[in-house]
Amino acid sequence: MTYEGSHLWQLRQLVGSRLIVTAAAVALILDAEDRVLLLERADTGHWCLPGGSAEPGQTFSAAAVAETFEETGLQVDRERLTAFASLSDERWTRFTFPNGDEVHSFNLCFVARDWAGEARPDGEESLRTGFFSIDDLPRPMLPMSERVLDLYAQWRASGDFQAS
Repeated sequence: MTYEGSHLWQLRQLVGSRLIVTAAAVALILDAEDRVLLLERADTGHWCLPGGSAEPGQTFSAAAVAETFEETGLQVDRERLTAFASLSDERWTRFTFPNGDEVHSFNLCFVARDWAGEARPDGEESLRTGFFSIDDLPRPMLPMSERVLDLYAQWRASGDFQAS
């Protein structure tokens, strides 16, 4: 689903740019070489992980699958997603879009190694996509995505679900 017509878009018609709190999902997609899939945002030019707000009735995993497909063209099976962290600290998750819209998202973060398709930008939300070494990420990066990558590293090291 595109932004126009989405639940968040409908809320914006009622409240304007005021702060909205939303449930969201982030997908950390890895290839066979452990490189991470990133997309370049059309609105800010920042690189980030695929993700976005859930629609009414949608689970976190379904949101992760839908956002990954919409933004990158990759198909991920919900059953192949592993939740590794939650992220709601507003230092990382409160965002003002270039048009002035404010959002504070409560995110469930997933990792997936199995997917199908070829990564491609959607031309609306994403301008470019690519797989990058975690040690050599493109800049500028969205701070929230950097935080998700930090939480992923902590999860990998400890095996404990991360909450931030």
